[in-house]
Amino acid sequence: MTQQISKKGFSGLQVFGIAVLVMIVAVAGTIFAARAWFFPRPFKPVVLSQQEEKRLERKLEQFERPGYKPLPAAKASKSKPQKNDWLSDGRLKPEAYSEKGASREINLSERELNGLLAKNTDLARKVAIDLSNDLVSARLLLPVDPDFPLFGGKTLRVRAGLELAYRDQRPIVKIRGVSIMGVPVPAAWLGGLKNVDLVKEFGSDQGFWKAFSDGVESITIREGELHIELKE
Repeated sequence: MTQQISKKGFSGLQVFGIAVLVMIVAVAGTIFAARAWFFPRPFKPVVLSQQEEKRLERKLEQFERPGYKPLPAAKASKSKPQKNDWLSDGRLKPEAYSEKGASREINLSERELNGLLAKNTDLARKVAIDLSNDLVSARLLLPVDPDFPLFGGKTLRVRAGLELAYRDQRPIVKIRGVSIMGVPVPAAWLGGLKNVDLVKEFGSDQGFWKAFSDGVESITIREGELHIELKE
């Protein structure tokens, strides 16, 4: 090999220099790959625009106050209690409970969900949510305790997918899969629940899944949008 390169005009010193350069690039690439694998950078939090922030605040206030009618965008509050929520002595104003006029619909966009994570929490740097047709996907960065064998002190990259839909007059909830460091977790390690309709499997018994199913009127997830309607 060296003789062939030398015949093309390279001296032995040049060949040695090329070999060293290749080794340096290989080592640097290995270090970079290991750093990206075991020490991934935090996710960049979603920062909502002023208009998106106001729209989200109106939705949240609608959830919190039954019968509340959303204000126009120009008059929307900025996540602060209104003056009429307080008494003159500073106490929260009592209010009789009522469901009259209350909305039972939850409409959130993918940006709004990720924007909520970024509010007063560092979750936005560790969790990112994606919405696509009938699928909720999550990316997570999970720090490992330093005393844990092998991966101690490192950060695990985890991805998970959950099918969420409404068909045949009932919700559909399926674990599409979970992967750790890019390696899919075997179905047996997920308790055999991968791609199993949890509502169909466990909804016939009294418990969480039956209660969940009985309380949902419809679920629709499209690209970047989540819509859930609850029953009375």
